[in-house]
Amino acid sequence: MSTIQPKLSGLKPENFQKVVKGKKTDLYTLVNKDGYEVSITNYGGAIVAIMVPDKDGKVANVIQGHDNIDDVVNSPEAYLSTLIGRFGNRIAKGRFTLNGKEYQLAINNEPNALHGGPTGLHAQVFEAFQTGDQNLTLNCILPYGHEGFSGEVKISVEFTWTDDNELIIEYLATTNKKTIINLTHHAYFSLQGIANPTPGIEDQIMELNGDFFIPIDDTCIPTGEILKVAGTPFDFRTPKAVGQDIDADDEQIKNGNGYDHCFVLNKKEVGELSFAVRLTDPKSGRTLETYTTEPGMQVYTDNWGSGNPIQLGCTAPRRSAICFECQHFPDSPNRPYFPSTVLKPGEKYTQKTIYKFGVQ
Repeated sequence: MSTIQPKLSGLKPENFQKVVKGKKTDLYTLVNKDGYEVSITNYGGAIVAIMVPDKDGKVANVIQGHDNIDDVVNSPEAYLSTLIGRFGNRIAKGRFTLNGKEYQLAINNEPNALHGGPTGLHAQVFEAFQTGDQNLTLNCILPYGHEGFSGEVKISVEFTWTDDNELIIEYLATTNKKTIINLTHHAYFSLQGIANPTPGIEDQIMELNGDFFIPIDDTCIPTGEILKVAGTPFDFRTPKAVGQDIDADDEQIKNGNGYDHCFVLNKKEVGELSFAVRLTDPKSGRTLETYTTEPGMQVYTDNWGSGNPIQLGCTAPRRSAICFECQHFPDSPNRPYFPSTVLKPGEKYTQKTIYKFGVQ
């Protein structure tokens, strides 16, 4: 059972308490010294509230989610602010070869496999351990053969909500047989605060620490190139509005229906925890900085949103959220020159991402 009652979000833990797939679901709330909150359910690791102040001290929920477990389970947007795995992003035609054997995954994003399949981490009920006011650990085992992947994988995800309004997500995974893995979180951030309708993100200012991006074909699979952002709509090295070039007459923008691309993050060394992106909402003054150990970050500007209902009477129109999915590159198993996503027995997969909220 959840131990902390949320005070700011209006969410009720009892609306998240149910037996789903034979396991108990619940709502877990993390509270820091200033009383700001993060609420997470153990179904899919969905974050349903991040309650932080704007420049005037007004607190709002800056992440899209649902207000009860049935809506989380049946969400029209299956990945709405959930954990993603065992393989985040797309694998071309759902096929890859490992140790000379070809694997065929479910095609759930025609003609490709997406986000670990229909029953990936977003649809799993995790074992939850809340170890204090500011920590939550979610554990899950994906069995051998789950969604067509090799190897039993044990996954542990720890959420920490700091007194500096940082949400730290740390991932750990092991396997008993060689497999591929690419974990991330698909948080839908709405820095102005969710509403009816939730305001668009086009005027928010983004600065992104990446000199290169990965172009895609019209099925959102990497072409195999790694291109410079210079002179393209993908150049956010100097801060600019998200919407400035979001509908540019550009083949890559058209292929993604906006931004739905993996940026290659600038790194001094592999696996270092470094700055990835800063987003500023001029209206509320809220800021979001993202730091990660991952080599890439998928930026998705909610190009397929359609005004779906979210929590407490709010709605999510197209481009009312932005996602910063820190990860390895899409279709990596089929691109040997991309950073490897192979995990072997005896190895540990680790990943750390920090979402830091502030005001300016």
